[in-house]
Amino acid sequence: MTVVLPRPSTVDLRVRATPGTVAAVLVLGLVAVAVVAPSLIAGDDPLAADPLHTLDPPDTAHWFGTDQLGRDVFTRVVHGARYSLSIGVAATALSVAVGGLLGLVAGLSPRPVDGLLSRAFDVLSAFPEVLLALLFIALTAPGAPSLVLAIALSFAPRYGRIVRAQTMVVRRSGYVEQARTFGLSGVRLAGRHILPNVLGPLPVLATIGLGSAVVNAAALSFLGMGPQPPSPEWGAMLSESRNYLRVAWWTAVLPGATLTVTVVALTAVGRRLQRRFEGRRA
Repeated sequence: MTVVLPRPSTVDLRVRATPGTVAAVLVLGLVAVAVVAPSLIAGDDPLAADPLHTLDPPDTAHWFGTDQLGRDVFTRVVHGARYSLSIGVAATALSVAVGGLLGLVAGLSPRPVDGLLSRAFDVLSAFPEVLLALLFIALTAPGAPSLVLAIALSFAPRYGRIVRAQTMVVRRSGYVEQARTFGLSGVRLAGRHILPNVLGPLPVLATIGLGSAVVNAAALSFLGMGPQPPSPEWGAMLSESRNYLRVAWWTAVLPGATLTVTVVALTAVGRRLQRRFEGRRA
């Protein structure tokens, strides 16, 4: 006889098309094109220097002006999206995977193991994320791989704590208790009934966390811990241009504005999805 167990109601993640949401989605769509095919937006070489046109202000030929080497700032911003967003996405995915796995283990394990992992989450969460990532890079070496691992390490505790708390709630819910009474093994119970419902909030939370990961990646690159010049990474561009603010504000303000708009759009879409996931009106 086949037993049909009750499952939680399906969550509607459709988002009402408010003007702010539409604008944020359009911005993210444009950024996605810049990541996948930057030549469709700016076909020039982001590393090409022109000594005859150094620090030119924005005009029709150079929308964002040129930098101290005569490189087109707009082209570098567009091509830099691939560096900044790739680092943020990779770090977020790794932190979700590692933190989610440890949180699931903590929520399903006996009290000693749960206590040990919980204390580890607390200790890591006590450090500011940028400081923890900076410490990790200092022990390894600057560069994109170290930057991804550092950000993932600093973000993993937040996802681990969320998954652990969610696991504790789900494992005590009625449909899981009912499944247990029908003799389902622990592995099958975790795979079929606990894991799908525990991991549900993670994509929504990862969308919000992606904005923070991009900001932290830019901050660490600004300090010289990420991709090194002449790579057109947004944080590295800000670091290079900080000495020219008085004579060429556009070399720092326009890349910084692009970073800000991208992070705001990611956060806006993530918050809207979170409100819908929680059953509130978006």
